[in-house]
Formats: sequence, structure tokens, C-alpha cells
Amino acid sequence: MDTERQPSRRPTIAILSRGDATVRRDTTPQNSRFVRVFEALAAAGVEARPAIYDESFAEEVRGQLLAVDGVLVWVNPIQDGRNRVSLDALLRDVAARGAWVSAHPDVILKMGTKEVLYRTRSMGWGSDTALYQTAEAMRTELPPRLATGPRVIKRNRGNGGQGVWKVERLPTSPMIRVLDATKDAPEELTLDDFLRRCAEYFENGSVIDQPFQPRLTEGVVRCYMAGDRCAGFGHHKVKALVDSPAARSEAGPRLYTSNADPRFQRLRRLMENEWTPQLTSLLDIARGDLPAIWDADFLLGPIQADGSDSYVLGEINVSSVHPYPDEAPAEIARRVADRLQL
Repeated sequence: MDTERQPSRRPTIAILSRGDATVRRDTTPQNSRFVRVFEALAAAGVEARPAIYDESFAEEVRGQLLAVDGVLVWVNPIQDGRNRVSLDALLRDVAARGAWVSAHPDVILKMGTKEVLYRTRSMGWGSDTALYQTAEAMRTELPPRLATGPRVIKRNRGNGGQGVWKVERLPTSPMIRVLDATKDAPEELTLDDFLRRCAEYFENGSVIDQPFQPRLTEGVVRCYMAGDRCAGFGHHKVKALVDSPAARSEAGPRLYTSNADPRFQRLRRLMENEWTPQLTSLLDIARGDLPAIWDADFLLGPIQADGSDSYVLGEINVSSVHPYPDEAPAEIARRVADRLQL
């Protein structure tokens, strides 16, 4: 006799972000800043639960994560003076015990640090990028590069423009002009003074050096990805590293559009069909391990012979991509459902 088939258990996902004990107690799917992701996951058949993290109650969070099938993580590499060292150890342990973690700390180290700009410099989005492992290497190699034009110096890990500088030679002085991405006005320093400011970057990482892109004043295009599929775009004119007061006055908020935006279809094809497969091959990342949400910031490079734009990768964001286009939560949910094989 046929027995009644029991419905399979709904897969469970924890959405992890940083907060204190009060936030942990009071956060629900309905009042979370990720409410649209919770809704999209529910529509895709995934039960999602908030998981608020702080080092002071890390063991409580560990127990929560060990009870779910997967974890979606939104925590900046540097936030309120704290880093992710303890959290990443916890996430590695949870992943080793069977949960899918997105983005996994090891994937972040491969694609979510500025070093990815150096490792992928031969790709179509690449530029004349250098990597400095020590302050002495930077002291030796930076001056000849400055002779070719302004450079952009970036610490390997950071967010919000922290540790990003525009550096250029002064034509009639041994000093250099530096502009901190978080500041409005440049300064004139000696190379030694600048190196002292960068010294801490070498304590647990490296420094990346790229040519400055003169079309920066035209804006930055952010391509949002859910796994290997485009989830939308953002475009905005920026103040960071822009010297001209007139150009800075044109800066505004990022404007979000869907992945169907006709302005960026060539970029979408490049990302989906060429660059993401090349990225995963170069960095040895399995397709299934690509983050549920990540983005790539592109500067406009030289105009090509056919009149189309070229694109230069400025950074990849993996740790805490938020906000994002309205269409992204549904793409995230599809990515999660695919990974959990619903």
C-alpha cells in the first residue's frame, strides 16, 4: 500500500550581520535592513533567520549557525574599530561542519581584497598594476611609476575609502601631492612622510598601485553579481580622489538600475560570459563558491576605436554588499536555492 509522502524539510539560512546584544534580541525578519532578502528567500522556499553577531556572544552565534544549512554574511572587514579575525575563524569552523557560508572567508581572501587587482591584471579589466609587499619595495618602485603619471595607492583590505590615496609628482618640487579618498583637499608631503602614513598597511597585508584613471569624474559603474549572474547596476559620480571643486560639486548618490539597463549590456555580457569565468579560473574558485551577492566597481578607461567604453576594475566588494538594486534580493534567493539544490 502506498504511504503518504511527507513533505521535505525547508532549507534554513541565517542572515548574519554585526550588532550588540539589544540588536540581537530585537531584530526580526520584518524589521531587519535585509527584509527584502528575507521575503525573497521565503518566496523561494527557504526559511531565513536573523543572526546578529558580536565577539562578546560569539559562542551563542556559533550554536545558531550550526543549526542551519547556510549562512549569508554581511560584515565589513573594518567597522567601528573591529576587524573580522574572530568572526572568520568562527565561519571557517561552521563551514567545516557542513554549512554553506557565503561569502566564505577563504573566498573573500581570494577575490575580496585589493590584491585581486594585481592577480587579474592580465584580464580585460586590468591595468598597469603593481603589488608592494614591503615599504622598502614601495620606496624603490613608486617614484619611477609616478614619472608616468598619477597613481592610486590602496591598502589590501579596507572599505569606505580607508587607505586609498591619489599620489602624483609635483613638477618643480621634490615633494609629492597626495589626496586621501576620505578627505576633500590634497596635501604636499615628502615620499618618506607618505611612506610613514602607509607603514601600518604592511603589518598584515600589502599595498596595490594602479594608474589613476582620468575619466573618474564621469562616474563609477558598479556591477552587482549573484554568483555568476548579473543582479543589476549602480552608477554615481564620486568625490573620492577628485581634485576639481567643480567636478566634486557634481557628485551624487548611487543610482540603481536592473540588469536590463541598456547602458550597461556590454559590461553585463563581459562580466557573465568572460570576466567571471576567467576570475574563477585564475583564483581557483568553484562556481558554487561564488558569493550570493558581490560587486565589481569599474572606472571608465580609454574610449576604444569603435567608440565604446573600456572598463578598469577598481575593486571587488564581497564582505558586506549593501545596499543594492531592487532586483538583487530575488537574484540572491535564486542563487541560494540553486546552491541548496531546491
